[in-house]
Amino acid sequence: MSRIGFIGLGNMGAPMAANLAKADHGVIGFDVAGVTVEGVANAESAAAAAANQDIVITMLPDGPIVRSVYQDIVKAAAPGSCMVDCSTIDVENSRAAHGMAGDAGLLSVDAPVSGGVGGAVAGTLTFMAGGSEEAFAVAAPAFEIMGQKAVHCGEAGAGQVAKICNNMILAITMIGVGEGFGLGQKLGLDPKKLFDVVSTSSGSCWAVNTYCPVAGVGPTSPADNAFKPGFAAELMMKDTKLSQDAAGTAGAATPLGAHATELFRQFVEAGGRGKDFSGIVEMIQAMER
Repeated sequence: MSRIGFIGLGNMGAPMAANLAKADHGVIGFDVAGVTVEGVANAESAAAAAANQDIVITMLPDGPIVRSVYQDIVKAAAPGSCMVDCSTIDVENSRAAHGMAGDAGLLSVDAPVSGGVGGAVAGTLTFMAGGSEEAFAVAAPAFEIMGQKAVHCGEAGAGQVAKICNNMILAITMIGVGEGFGLGQKLGLDPKKLFDVVSTSSGSCWAVNTYCPVAGVGPTSPADNAFKPGFAAELMMKDTKLSQDAAGTAGAATPLGAHATELFRQFVEAGGRGKDFSGIVEMIQAMER
């Protein structure tokens, strides 16, 4: 049984911490909102949650917050413990957090996740991890409880790079799926027939086969539930913006990523906040040529 500190008990962090507690690990948590989670002891501060733990997990909103929290917790953490940041943040702040942990004699992993709230509850998340082999090995047993797959992507920050690339691709493909189904409907094609074709043809992709944004044509998805979010549009907007910030730093051309970022900004500002990101197809299909 490991001693685990968990900082950030929001929509994702709370079920992740609960799953660790259900697996008989000793978990102590802290959230600025005073959230409590069944089976998880309450700490009075982030530093208190980090003290004397084998692993310290953070799940926080953005890079500056992660950096600020790390300034407190690395001083409180036990020598040799492993810091695991599951937040999705910019690469620069992620590498800065690694640096603070290393300076304090701690192991560290950046491990953003894919799978949304449903995956966090079910324990089926995918972790994209960056850090040393030693740090990844220490964190791996916790990943096995919280998720179904963990990929060691490389050194510090590599997990964040994998996450923003994955979500940029997803944003682009979801918009493309919306355009395709919208065109088909305007030309009189039954969307169920289009699904049957595309899902087994060269247009096949996760956004069609698993998460089709058209109600009643594929496996149950947010489209079948008024776009109640599994992954909120504002979070996709955040991730695509991170991809564009990184592209600018790296000098990488991402024209479709840039356009997807702008479309998600429009969607969020036009009422998409709080809806699933796949709901952007409604905005796309309502546009005039």
